[in-house]
Amino acid sequence: MTTMDTPAPASARSQPLAPGTLAIVVRLGLIACIGVLLSSLSPGFATTDNLLNILRQASLLFLVASGLTLVIIGGGLDLSIGANLTLCACLSAAAIKSSGQPAAGIAVALGCGALVGLTNGVLINRVKIPPFLATFGMLWVAQGIAYWFMAGQVVYGFSPAFRFFGSGFWLGIPLPIWVMLVTGACGVIFLSRTTIGREVYLMGANEAAAALSGIPVARRRTLLYVVSGLMAGLAALIYVARLNAAEPGIGEPLLLPAIAAVLVGGTSLFGGSGGLVGTLLGAIILTLIVNALNLLNVSASWHPFVTGVIVLVAVLADAAVNRGARR
Repeated sequence: MTTMDTPAPASARSQPLAPGTLAIVVRLGLIACIGVLLSSLSPGFATTDNLLNILRQASLLFLVASGLTLVIIGGGLDLSIGANLTLCACLSAAAIKSSGQPAAGIAVALGCGALVGLTNGVLINRVKIPPFLATFGMLWVAQGIAYWFMAGQVVYGFSPAFRFFGSGFWLGIPLPIWVMLVTGACGVIFLSRTTIGREVYLMGANEAAAALSGIPVARRRTLLYVVSGLMAGLAALIYVARLNAAEPGIGEPLLLPAIAAVLVGGTSLFGGSGGLVGTLLGAIILTLIVNALNLLNVSASWHPFVTGVIVLVAVLADAAVNRGARR
């Protein structure tokens, strides 16, 4: 018989949340707090249409950041995602206008994105160029090709069938949100339920140990860069369909917010930790912050400063949570 003086069994005691779960809970709490604040500032914030619009905006950021998340978890870095999106957008838009077939644009965007990602992987894993230098160089190469190809022109005016990718609805929910949820779910399953996904975490945490355990590090990391390129191509299709236009500067503003979404989501730049659920929450948080700044009539010139502060706070908070968990 158990008395009041008898300690409870270990299994019955309350256990602290794991660091990853706690980080997600913290981010969900932050989203709730921002939502309450915005609801108090604007009665129309909590409407279904507005919330769906916020998620639609966050979906594009998540698609760009999701591939980057996989690369960073595996111990790499991809600074070319914004330029890759630009090149995919321009080439796919031209293919659609010349052929009149959305399928041609889809094939071009995904093929171009995968090719840029494969080139990054080869430069990093075969030629042994550091990820920062390889992808930084690819940023300028892809951006330069896009500017040369477009020659100062803007491609616009696409068919309703193609525009459905960026502005259509299914079951009352914008299609980009469905794409975000499906790709996010596939990524979570890949990282948590497959052997390759577990190898990605080991590669990022300790590359030498991963190689000694028989993991083909070069091939795995090249695969991650190809996936990152594919996600940039997919994001390009949705972005062009939503804007109904493509021009050479379309992807430049997305690089730093994508990196911020990854960091705010809790993925470490040193690799080996993080996940796509956190990146999704990070994208939503950043989108909400931008909406809050616009609602408060804060000048757009202050938006990068606020984003930088948020990133620093998120990184410091994660470091504190991890130190507490180790104790």
